[in-house]
Amino acid sequence: MNRSVCRVMVGVAGLAVLGMTATLAGVQTDAVKEKPRLYRYESYWTFARAHWGDVDKDNATGNQKILAPALADGTLVGYGDEENLLHSAKGFTHDNWWQANSWAAVMKVLEGFHKGGGSSSPLLVSSTRHWDHVFLSRFYNWKAGSWKGAYRYTATYELKPEWPDPDAALRTLSTFDVALFEKLLADGTIFEYELDRELVRKTDSPAKFVYVVVTPSVEGLDKLTAVVRAAVGENSLIGPAFASMTVNQTPQIDILRVNATYK
Repeated sequence: MNRSVCRVMVGVAGLAVLGMTATLAGVQTDAVKEKPRLYRYESYWTFARAHWGDVDKDNATGNQKILAPALADGTLVGYGDEENLLHSAKGFTHDNWWQANSWAAVMKVLEGFHKGGGSSSPLLVSSTRHWDHVFLSRFYNWKAGSWKGAYRYTATYELKPEWPDPDAALRTLSTFDVALFEKLLADGTIFEYELDRELVRKTDSPAKFVYVVVTPSVEGLDKLTAVVRAAVGENSLIGPAFASMTVNQTPQIDILRVNATYK
């Protein structure tokens, strides 16, 4: 499954870069209008297997006391919790996230967890590793509602030094990827997608961009694969074009089981 997702995301990004080279050659493409800023705060945790059941219970009860009201009053536009299905020696086992259209709203929810004692609960203290990321997107969409036991696929790519600005890369990618994802969103294959970049990163770390796709079932990945393969099969230049943009064509892949709610 890991290799399959890699091929899919390489194809999607490759289509965009191919489009970039076509544009440079004089072919006109329609720019995708950027949406209001979407901030996603994501907390990653590594728990011993003996605590995994406790994590599920905490996500279903304790976290809802903060997140559900914040969604209802408009502070948030979405939130969720996830279990990593591809484990590694230094990776995370679970994560929690929430998203909003302002930095202030994201931090308001974080402060709510701190004041309520949730960030220092015995369960979280028992974690062996923890870190946070904040992502920013201008190209995204979702269907309102709640999903349990869905699947979230993320693919993180490192850009070459020639592409130091991830925003520029995402504008290029969006020209071709957004139409593809919107089609899959409309027919129910997926119910959310994002083209993200890290909002905060060290100055000496390489620029990266991230694909996020959420599907209600594993079968959704097969549909995504088929759509992309059909487009990739039409031109043999996609692979080399994408290679000119990224450090390599093998992204960091995460496959997660997710419970998500969107407004």
